[in-house]
Amino acid sequence: MTESSFGGVDFGKLFVSIDAMDTEGFLGFIAPDAEFRFASAPPVHGHAAIRAAVDGFFSSIAALSHKLDRVVADGDAVVCEGEVTYTRHDGSTIALPFCNLFESDDGLISVYRIYIDVTPLYAA
Repeated sequence: MTESSFGGVDFGKLFVSIDAMDTEGFLGFIAPDAEFRFASAPPVHGHAAIRAAVDGFFSSIAALSHKLDRVVADGDAVVCEGEVTYTRHDGSTIALPFCNLFESDDGLISVYRIYIDVTPLYAA
């Protein structure tokens, strides 16, 4: 990805905070009343609900690392496509493709939707 900032949001830094499993740093990119949806979970709204969802997910894994392959911007909407590698608590890893949709307003993410099938992550 050659350009990482769109709509006033630095997506490179956003993914650094996610890969560090830094929920508070992550929330610094998110509007207080934002909508967030991870995979097939229902959307949640606002920092408290997003914090709970993100912390819940982070507790289910040991680590993660994103590789962005493509970013497409259209006004204040951005789509990122790539691969995320998850490390499970047993030390095993799995790489999965993902696609994220973001909408921004005033330099903060107002809509954040993650499209991924995490079923293989939790498969026995």
